[in-house]
Amino acid sequence: MKRFLLSLVLIFLTINTLFAQRDTEHWIAPYYDSVGGYTNMLYLSTDSLTPIDVTIYNNNAVVTTVTISKGSPQTYKVTNSLISTGTTTEAFTVGNKGLYLKAAKPFYCSLRLAQSVHGEVITSKGKAGIGKTFFVATAPNTNTSTIQNFTAGVLATEDNTNVTVSWNGAAGVVFINGSPTGNTHTFTLQKGQSFILAGSGSQSGNKTGFIGAKIVADKPITLTNGSCNANFSTAPSGSDPVLDQSVPVDRLGNTFAMVKTRSTAPNLNMEGGLIVATEDNTQVFLNGGGTSVATLAAGEWYRINETSYVAQGTSGHSNMFISTTKNVYLYQFIGILGSDATNGFNYIPPLNCFLPRKIDEIGKINEMPIGTSGASAVQDIIVKLNILTETGSTVLLNGMPIAAADGPYPVAGNSNWVTYGITGVTGNINITSTKAVTAGINGGFSSAGYGGYFAGFSSIPVIAKKTGECVPGIVLELDDGYETYQWYRDGVAISGATSFTYTPTQSGNYTVKVTMGTCPPVTTPVYKVQTCLKETTQALNACSTKIITPTFTSSTQTVVPSTVVILTPPTKGTAVVNPNGTITYTPNPGYLGPDKIVYKFCGNSVEFTDCEQVTLNLTVVPFIVTDTSIKACWYDVDPYAYFDLTKAKVTDYNAVTKKYYRTLNDLTAGINEITTPTNFPSTGGFVYVKVTTAEGCTANAKIELIVLPIKKSPILVDQYICMDAKTNLDAGSGYDSYQWSTGATTSGIRDVGVGEYTVVLGKNGCFLTQTVKVKKVEDPVIQTIEINNNTATVVVSGGKAPYKYAVDGTANWQDSSTFTGLSRGQHTFYVKDFYNCTPVSVEVTIPNLLNAITPNGDNVNDFIDYSELAYKENLSFVVYDRYGNMVFTGNKFNNYRWDGKHFDKKLGTGTYWYHITWNESNKEKTPIKYTGWILVKNRE
Repeated sequence: MKRFLLSLVLIFLTINTLFAQRDTEHWIAPYYDSVGGYTNMLYLSTDSLTPIDVTIYNNNAVVTTVTISKGSPQTYKVTNSLISTGTTTEAFTVGNKGLYLKAAKPFYCSLRLAQSVHGEVITSKGKAGIGKTFFVATAPNTNTSTIQNFTAGVLATEDNTNVTVSWNGAAGVVFINGSPTGNTHTFTLQKGQSFILAGSGSQSGNKTGFIGAKIVADKPITLTNGSCNANFSTAPSGSDPVLDQSVPVDRLGNTFAMVKTRSTAPNLNMEGGLIVATEDNTQVFLNGGGTSVATLAAGEWYRINETSYVAQGTSGHSNMFISTTKNVYLYQFIGILGSDATNGFNYIPPLNCFLPRKIDEIGKINEMPIGTSGASAVQDIIVKLNILTETGSTVLLNGMPIAAADGPYPVAGNSNWVTYGITGVTGNINITSTKAVTAGINGGFSSAGYGGYFAGFSSIPVIAKKTGECVPGIVLELDDGYETYQWYRDGVAISGATSFTYTPTQSGNYTVKVTMGTCPPVTTPVYKVQTCLKETTQALNACSTKIITPTFTSSTQTVVPSTVVILTPPTKGTAVVNPNGTITYTPNPGYLGPDKIVYKFCGNSVEFTDCEQVTLNLTVVPFIVTDTSIKACWYDVDPYAYFDLTKAKVTDYNAVTKKYYRTLNDLTAGINEITTPTNFPSTGGFVYVKVTTAEGCTANAKIELIVLPIKKSPILVDQYICMDAKTNLDAGSGYDSYQWSTGATTSGIRDVGVGEYTVVLGKNGCFLTQTVKVKKVEDPVIQTIEINNNTATVVVSGGKAPYKYAVDGTANWQDSSTFTGLSRGQHTFYVKDFYNCTPVSVEVTIPNLLNAITPNGDNVNDFIDYSELAYKENLSFVVYDRYGNMVFTGNKFNNYRWDGKHFDKKLGTGTYWYHITWNESNKEKTPIKYTGWILVKNRE
């Protein structure tokens, strides 16, 4: 390359890569340098008006912090040992090289490297650049040279990352510092560690043999690949670094457009591109042609020649349309002017509707670390900006329209996209479009140049992990540039999950449906979220050999016996996993004290397996039981107290079996076991229990049964009172507590009326409910009043004797029920009984009775007349002769008058007997009976 020093002004050596994806996190893996002398510098920019701090890490340690904002991009010179090596012993081994950058808001990041005659820019694609499966792209070198190589640097983003690399075993690849057996190699990295696979350009098999190598990791990694240095021209005489950050296969696409760079020597074939297939039977088509130019297997590659560009218009603008039947990597080759030493390539993002609408901002676009002591500096520069956008969009550069001479130009084979080419951009740039857009640059200054694309490194949205590993703790995210988001779990929309981030609460298959402008909605590939290993701590006592059954504490899955494994064996005994998944722990003979086992097991779900790790703190204890006693209430209505023998605590040991017996002899003989220990009847005494542990330890204990008698109050009995009276109730002493239905808590209650009352009596923790009734006394009932002339006798029933009687008032009471000398007319009789309640009364009519009639028609005493009693209820008036023969019956037809005749025939003179009855009109319908005789004197 020294011969180029004589014509630095004429030669423009290409520096090529992608400019950074806007993101909050960036990773840059190291590369192998076969030339040396490069200055490495980070270029950082953002669209945030508020200053943000970007923290730079190497191997998880903070290197420095840089503050940036919109309009104020910054640079940071990186110590070479952190990002590259030319030392053979640092290749093909685990090392600590590589960079990680993080900020609270999105920013752009690129690593630019330069020296006097070489230069390159490696740009980070943020989270779009990390993944698990990659295919390597390096320069397809056309000659051998010791300052040329292939390099593939891997950087881990998580601990315990297992990586397997495979390549074409027939290609004759020779690694620097590595001699793997076969065509695969596996290594393990911790977070922040790296591994560089490199091969010297002096080996013929290394010119193209490592292109298409496959790298598979079980956790996300980032890959920097290419050659440092390389030459892929038809007439190689110089070299230049060709490096780029790759993207994982799930970010790829199959439709692309490229704008020709600045090479002016078509015979060198410096332009065109490199396609690397990821699947078998991948067909390649150019510029809409109907016939494929190549059919590739996974890992195979195809070199697109410079002659495939199609000129558009008359201004020298050329572009190319590339499509494939399956997703591929496409890298654009770059050359400057007529030199073969200006090699470069950059990954081309696939065309899709979900490209951003804005690229803001790319800083210091015409600077490289070529100033004094490697400072960032501006030199004579010609930078061409290439823009790809959808047809019909309006594009602005730094807020201004683009000149018509610079585009748009159609793309051959695809009418949906157009391209622009603007020469002479400088400083900080931002691009906006009303539709999907991506943009790249290529150019040179003095002895170096650079180029690349700014955005669009995923053909479809892909879920990435923001933080955490599993549930709980994992946070998922997408790029924040889409218009709408809807998260799904197992195909079911998650309510309210409409942000670009989501925190899963359970395992499952997660997807996101996003929209952007007029693009049809698209759903991401599935992101599987697993449940974290649950770590629990448990305690267990053991008196001898113990069988431990692994059981999930929260998962509903079934433990798979073959997954049970002991991670930390006990130190005071042995632990063995049995075929059924249980663990047998056997303490050392005679040992008492603590021990510990740590074991792990998993469930039976095929797709989302739950696992748990248990730290089991064992305590080897002697098996001890103690005699005890239990109490039970003995109610006076039951012949026994009933004991729950299982409540007797005779041991602190868990998981024991107890058998109860009435006598120690029965226990010893194992006969007459108590079959109902939870409800055992007894009047007191002892029972015996045999306790057996799961390990087979046994011991006997005695249980004393203590009865606690409690009886109803003998003095709290039913009472009888008058309806309007009050009385006192008292349960008496001898109880610990009282709770009356009235709310009172004393032994008695006062001034209570007729009703039912309860009291809960408590004694020695036992309680019974006693009911007492205060009843209304039965009132006496005046059954009948018998009247004989002016004498009345009151007949009473009910109530409680003795009775008291009064007539026509309650001032004078008598013990006799007979009243004499009553006058004719209305009289009221009163009666009260032993309880002296309000007396009952009956009003009675004493009729005016005759003792003789002379029915001779002289109108004097011709008849006996009781018509004045006709209003009485059930009035009956009957006359009998001395032989008891009824001779007259009074009724409403004869108006209750008798004229001494029987069926209109005069009766003989003589004495006749009669009785008169009726019911008084009170509620008791008191019957009244009046009896007497009458002399009938008929004159002959």
